[in-house]
Amino acid sequence: MLRLWGRLFRDNRLLKDITIDNTEEDTRTHRIFHALDEICYAWDLGKPIWLEKNIREFKRHNKTRFYSDSFIEDIDFDYLEISILEEY
Repeated sequence: MLRLWGRLFRDNRLLKDITIDNTEEDTRTHRIFHALDEICYAWDLGKPIWLEKNIREFKRHNKTRFYSDSFIEDIDFDYLEISILEEY
């Protein structure tokens, strides 16, 4: 099981948060991508592009932030942060 926490911030204030539980029997990477897809669907966001800095941060800290340079369309928040709460 993987529990991913997604949060939207503007001006260092939390706008929204959501927790996604993914119990699929799949690779860790696929479970993370599926959970991120669910977050984006729930908030009607385009899927962010994983830049090299996002991959490095996520590998090192199990957390990353997607800023406006990761989205194709304009966003009305400063960043989307995802982090793993539980993994087993």
